[in-house]
Amino acid sequence: MGTHVIEAGFPVNSDAEFEATRDIAEATSTTVCGLARVVEKDVEAALNAGVEMVHVFVSTSDIQLEDSMHATRAEAKQRAIESIERVKEAGVECMFSPMDATRTDEEFLLSIVAETAEAGADWINIPDTCGVATPTRFGKLTAKVVDAAEGARVDVHTHDDFGLAGANVLAGFEAGASQAQVSVNGIGERAGNAAYEEVVMSLESLYDVDTGIDTTQITELSRLIEEKSDVPVPGNKPVVGGNAFSHESGIHAAGVIENADTFEPGVMTPEMVGAERELVLGKHTGTHSVRERLVEAGFDPTDDEVREVTRRVKDFGAQSQRVTVTELKKFAREVGVAEREEVRA
Repeated sequence: MGTHVIEAGFPVNSDAEFEATRDIAEATSTTVCGLARVVEKDVEAALNAGVEMVHVFVSTSDIQLEDSMHATRAEAKQRAIESIERVKEAGVECMFSPMDATRTDEEFLLSIVAETAEAGADWINIPDTCGVATPTRFGKLTAKVVDAAEGARVDVHTHDDFGLAGANVLAGFEAGASQAQVSVNGIGERAGNAAYEEVVMSLESLYDVDTGIDTTQITELSRLIEEKSDVPVPGNKPVVGGNAFSHESGIHAAGVIENADTFEPGVMTPEMVGAERELVLGKHTGTHSVRERLVEAGFDPTDDEVREVTRRVKDFGAQSQRVTVTELKKFAREVGVAEREEVRA
């Protein structure tokens, strides 16, 4: 699809994850990244897996330094610099993350950013590890990191605890970030990460950015990840949800039948993401949708028949949310709508 970097795994985590990361690195021409703590064995495992990029990270917030890493600020900074130097010595691209950046003392954060960039990090990542950033605040922080990370490009990593992951990514881009870490369907720790499909389509359609991603495969990719991960995609999920391009309201459906831009964004069409538009029948359905679906089902209704079928659709939909084609045909036959011979067969 043209994805720029695949962070394939945490090679030191287990033999299986090491092998998976190695196999992915060997199987694709896309840049493959391996994750590593600022620990020698982690870095060596990532390098041995044959990745083109190593992403090293260390906690920088005081709460995580004290109660998770049991290290001082000075120790964290030193380990980060040593790990970056080892990765660069091996001739591999390096990304550095000050974990929990959005809860880190700002002076210390900008200090470690400047020193790790000077040590040779190609990328500085800003992780909103606990999902506490707001777009305005995250944008301002990103701008400061961009200034401090002289010589390195800036990447952002956001979590969706308050439903702001995608908005924070876009705020980061507006403030000078060059890349974002995203996951298909937003899968990730707790409430998840910024969603691949939402960020890509926002950039393409709202910011007019050519991401290089083949967006026509986004829906197919989402379905694949839904199946393999066994994490269901909600019907109202933006871009890839089953309802993303469906219309039930009579006003909406009538509008899109005339011109899809009336009640869809216009700058993002179903075709752009490999999806299909659907007119859904239910209690809010109007005559335009019913006529359209009857004709599609092989019927030739009069205006009066459309109104009567619509009344039955609304009554049924009020009890049972959606009306299937089977119910629609049943209503049409009860009303006596003429149908083509092949429909009866």
